[in-house]
Amino acid sequence: MSRVAEITAWSDDELERRVLDAVSLRTPWRVVEQFAALTRLSGSAEERRAFDLLAGQLERFGVPYRLHEPVCFISIPGPSSVRCNGTAYRAKTPAMSVSTGGEEISGELVYVPGVTGESAGDVFSAGVEIDRARAAGKVVVTEGMASPGKVKDLMAAGALAGIFVNPGQNIHEGICTTIWGTPDLDSAARQPTIPVVAVNHADGQALIREAERAGRVAIATRLDTGWRPIPVLVAEIPGRRVADEFVLLHGHLDGWHYGVGDNATGNAALLELARVFWKHRRRLARTLRIAWWSGHSHGRYAGSTWYADVNAIELARSCVAQVNCDSPGCRWATTYDHLTAMSETVPLVDAAIRATTGLTPSPERPPRAGDYSFNGIGISSFFMLSSTMAEADRRAKGYYAVGGCGGNIAWHTEDDVMEIADKDNLLRDMRVYAASLLRVLNAPLHPLDWTRTTAEFRATLSDYERAAGGRISFDPARAALDRLEAALDAWYAKAPSRGTARTASVKRFNAVQRRLGRLLIPVNYSRMPPFWHDPAVNVPPLPDLAPAAGLARAAGDDAREGTLRAHLTRGQNRLVWALEQAREIAGGA
Repeated sequence: MSRVAEITAWSDDELERRVLDAVSLRTPWRVVEQFAALTRLSGSAEERRAFDLLAGQLERFGVPYRLHEPVCFISIPGPSSVRCNGTAYRAKTPAMSVSTGGEEISGELVYVPGVTGESAGDVFSAGVEIDRARAAGKVVVTEGMASPGKVKDLMAAGALAGIFVNPGQNIHEGICTTIWGTPDLDSAARQPTIPVVAVNHADGQALIREAERAGRVAIATRLDTGWRPIPVLVAEIPGRRVADEFVLLHGHLDGWHYGVGDNATGNAALLELARVFWKHRRRLARTLRIAWWSGHSHGRYAGSTWYADVNAIELARSCVAQVNCDSPGCRWATTYDHLTAMSETVPLVDAAIRATTGLTPSPERPPRAGDYSFNGIGISSFFMLSSTMAEADRRAKGYYAVGGCGGNIAWHTEDDVMEIADKDNLLRDMRVYAASLLRVLNAPLHPLDWTRTTAEFRATLSDYERAAGGRISFDPARAALDRLEAALDAWYAKAPSRGTARTASVKRFNAVQRRLGRLLIPVNYSRMPPFWHDPAVNVPPLPDLAPAAGLARAAGDDAREGTLRAHLTRGQNRLVWALEQAREIAGGA
């Protein structure tokens, strides 16, 4: 076994067995049942009752915690309506849509075919191709969820309003802004400027037929959008060896309707993990922080963004990994096929899940979703959604892709109630989280493999060159990767083989591990400078180089090709500089 493989496969089997045996359903299942009677809108009284329930449990366990109340930008949808040709259709408006104050606006209805996808990430990020001449001043009806990317495209096309046709009988709640968290001076201009509603599939088909007859439609929306305090609860279990190094475990408490699978089960899991790790606190090397956010559903991750902002420097200096917990323990969730993990964490995740469950996970690149508010800082990340139903089972049930609830289409609807939760699956998923966390908290050397990241970069460069039809070369970036990989191989080979997490040589090694993340993660997951937040739309791998695919289409258009080449030159410079800095850090360690 290579040295890097030894580092990522580290485990303390005896302690891990004790920790996993301590995980119980007694408290978390009771919390799920209590939360199943609370509608947890961000900043609401019922949400605060849920936070108080958690705080009371933490007090009983003896776990230290703080309850923060940041003032954030929050949007709570109210009633909405759609009328067309004498027929009224049931509708919902997503958070952050424009409110008409309940007054109807009317216009000609036009149909634009939607862009859909088969992954949870598509629910949040897919756009819609639209002709401005066709949509300007019209009410556009299109298929899919009212995702930020689609609403952004309708706004750019000058649409008067948007109607989104959900794929099933239920209408899914959501949020339609591309602004990640609380707006700033640069992002505030991206606030949605049009009313948006969603309808179910059958009503949407009727509206599409009306559009084909050039019908007119009237839409009315109501929303309560503005600045309000929201709760953020953070528990802390100090490490015994290097308390300044920490892992951030987190999930959202707010939700839609009763939100049992999204995310009462996750809230309960976080509480149980707090209890178990507090019980074993004397054997933890590093600190575990556990955070419950508000503002996820109604503020586009406002709570986690606030935390990332006010703790940015500490996170940059000392956070080993951030671990998201959303929708564990849902019915029929028998696989880890859509688990998310950044490349450097995949060996750790794979080993922990295999050891705990006997199942083989299929990790995916994290989408721009799920309270991943730390990409710009460069923090290694794993997990978002938890277990999910097998693809064959999903298709057999006629289910479409959703963004949680283990694949159950009750996600973000009134049907996300107790029957969505599954005791056995919740116990299994909590044990997966416990094993994964313990390995990061206690491994002497951070179990991160940056050669997996450089391999991902190499594959991405090849993909983009092929998409460009040979019209560009990324040889400078590839040469920088060669140099970095050689430095990493030498650095991992001389990694400390003895010592604890507080041994000086181990601490130096781990500081380099974290510093590598601060350089390599942002160029792969962010277009923005450090400590700023990208829009809530898809960020492709090595995003500065993703426009290479447009070169083939730009052939013969000197202006377009020149612009693309300038962009790609600058993007490659950013990547090469990050790789060179990473090489210098690894080579000098």
